Amino acid sequence: MPADFKHLLWLLKLGALLNLYLIGSLWLLPAVDPQVLIPGLILLAVSAFRCLFPNRYLDNVVFHDSPLSSILLTRILATFSEVAYIYQFAYVIRVLNFDSFSWIDGLSWLMVVQVVISQGFVWAAILLKRLDLYFYEEAGWFFIFAANTTASAFLYATTAPSITGAGLLQLNLLFGAGYLPWQILHLRSLRIEARADTGGKGSASWQEGLTDALRQRRPRTDAKSWGGGIGLTWMIAYWASLIPLWVHHIATSIAKA
Repeated sequence: MPADFKHLLWLLKLGALLNLYLIGSLWLLPAVDPQVLIPGLILLAVSAFRCLFPNRYLDNVVFHDSPLSSILLTRILATFSEVAYIYQFAYVIRVLNFDSFSWIDGLSWLMVVQVVISQGFVWAAILLKRLDLYFYEEAGWFFIFAANTTASAFLYATTAPSITGAGLLQLNLLFGAGYLPWQILHLRSLRIEARADTGGKGSASWQEGLTDALRQRRPRTDAKSWGGGIGLTWMIAYWASLIPLWVHHIATSIAKA
């Protein structure tokens, strides 16, 4: 792993081109369920922006010293993006719940509730400058994809989905198998960072945190400032490859079903 991410952060911009291409291809589809199309477009647009102006909430780290790299701006966009794409994932679970298992539908809605709760934790972490709250935000993401994986495993094992439906469930299972162990490592790293923080929990007022999120930018390219290998993996997968391709595949698969 390189000690400096400067070149990798420049290469991340290629992810913006991918996201723009995926947006264009969705527009060209003749008919797409808006409950998968609109969340997909939101995620792709925000991901393209984040590839161009990457930042890291911890310590207000940015690649470009530009107002467009504002932590506050990015967090506003990310709030809509994250709720949107988890809604899309939860909707797919309900669409594939052909036998109308009530607990499956309930679990899918819990995914949406949890992503909203996680937004609260990340906003509180930014405004109050409390690293420990990032841990609870990410614990929520662990629950979301554990729920998605559990529901998908049950539907795949007990129902007879179409080829398209089976493919979507298999993707959920494959992602869960890779993401859940990775997220455990991520949670561990967040716990270590929070325990090492000497800034004092809750020492900032929300007004101070809001001002810093809007105006404070610390240009950095060193690997440590960007979270090392875990941070790099997260940026590439979330903004520039796996998640954008996944939400696009969901939209196109349901459109063709």
